[in-house]
Amino acid sequence: MATSVKQMLEAANAIVPKITSAQADGLIAKGNTLILDVRDAPEVAASGKIAGAINVPRGMLEFRADPESQYHDKNFERGKTVILYCVSGGRAALAGKLLKELGYDDVYNLGSFKDWTGTVDKI
Repeated sequence: MATSVKQMLEAANAIVPKITSAQADGLIAKGNTLILDVRDAPEVAASGKIAGAINVPRGMLEFRADPESQYHDKNFERGKTVILYCVSGGRAALAGKLLKELGYDDVYNLGSFKDWTGTVDKI
């Protein structure tokens, strides 16, 4: 059955909680947090990223997050709290849904890079 991007985003937003920058700061303060920028490399190069965030473009996420993948990134641990962001929040929502499907339980969508740049230093 065919689906649309709108339906995919609705499904992702239904299972990945959207949080504010203040809530993200609180989660980070607790520790054991992965801040994940899912924008493409040229977007990150143009604007920087949140200090402490790792950049994994949306298209590579499955390979970096799966511990059985030869491309696994050691920053990904299923016990960590994961906070995602992108340009507008759409890719972050889809990425969050994917991480939940891969067994990550504590996953949140901050939304856009601009939602955070006022409260957290960028590099």
